[in-house]
Amino acid sequence: MSASKPVRVLIITQYFWPEDFRINDLALGLKQRGWDVSVLTGKPNYPQGRYFDGYGFLKRSHDRYEGIQVVRIPLIPRGGGGALRLMLNYLSFALLASVLAPLRCRERYDAIFVYEPSPVTVGIPAIVLKKIRHAPIFFWIQDLWPESLSATGMVRSPLILRSVERLVRYIYNRCDCLLVQSRAFTDPVKKHGVEQSRIAYFPNCAEELYQPVSLPEGSSEYSLLPTGFRVMFAGNIGSSQDFETILAAAERIRTYKDIHWIILGDGRMATWVKQEIQRRGLSNSVHLLGKFPVSSMPKFFSLADVMLVTLKRDPIFALTIPSKIQSYLACGRPIIAALDGEGARIVEESGAGVAVPAEDSTALADALLNIYRMLPHQRAAMGTSGRSYFLANFERNMLLDRLDRQMKEFISKR
Repeated sequence: MSASKPVRVLIITQYFWPEDFRINDLALGLKQRGWDVSVLTGKPNYPQGRYFDGYGFLKRSHDRYEGIQVVRIPLIPRGGGGALRLMLNYLSFALLASVLAPLRCRERYDAIFVYEPSPVTVGIPAIVLKKIRHAPIFFWIQDLWPESLSATGMVRSPLILRSVERLVRYIYNRCDCLLVQSRAFTDPVKKHGVEQSRIAYFPNCAEELYQPVSLPEGSSEYSLLPTGFRVMFAGNIGSSQDFETILAAAERIRTYKDIHWIILGDGRMATWVKQEIQRRGLSNSVHLLGKFPVSSMPKFFSLADVMLVTLKRDPIFALTIPSKIQSYLACGRPIIAALDGEGARIVEESGAGVAVPAEDSTALADALLNIYRMLPHQRAAMGTSGRSYFLANFERNMLLDRLDRQMKEFISKR
């Protein structure tokens, strides 16, 4: 590898700008470090389930994102997020990318970097390209398959789950380096026959825009939020996020009229959540505000008294670190968490907040009341502690520098 020649990397990801995923910032981070970055991705349709304006199955196959070349593969949109439609969405990208990538990505790459929040099938076109371009694959595991399929209830058939497990083993063992977003992912990955030497811990960071901010009075965000004590959830509204527990906790403390649950985001469970808010008579305390640009999140966070993160109770979710935790920590906000395992450990170890067991609405309601009764400076101290923990463990440039070194060392040894 020449010192003067930039390292050429192809990022393969089913999701990319203008969809909001952490891979967008990682691509920019590598480019800022002198890498020649290209992206192979799908047509944007997440989370609404339909193509973004200006895109279509055969429409707009190339983009530029901050100087990065983006090649887009046709896929079937995810629609309402039902199991069949999601399967078609996943398989259409994997199959069409495997066929079209060799034709559209003709350069010689020093590395292929795969971003895998779900589905794991995104690894298939990477393996095809590896055979043709002879480039090593770095596979960043955000989501464990087949465990997450079973945990979300998307797939229940033992036969299908065993088939997916064989596919995962096939993909993992054809990758050169497996990056795990949680240390707890290591053992499940090793069970697929992967040696420890091919596994590296690389957690999610948060974009640099996630900073503590002080919002001036009169800012537009104020007018969108109710006055009172604000509990704020930001992110995907899906089955994994366990909104049943959130709504049950809100019911338990509905007599506290100044406590408001603010939900920012969208997802396939959003319609159900809206209906449940009406059915339970929670319209005055639970506010489903919809999706906002990532750039506005720190402003909204600054107006929250406490940030909320939840996951269902399942062994696989106990291994996961929801990426919103890094965003909350980066903005110096106190956190209340209803989840198990690694996510709970980080919230408590950081001193940023309180964690209660997953799916325990009583414990969530009680913990929230304890935070509600704290003095403002006590909550502020929790946020400050969380920010310090973020800088020591998840800060963007520190992690990108580490990845830059790891990948270059691996490539040079080849």
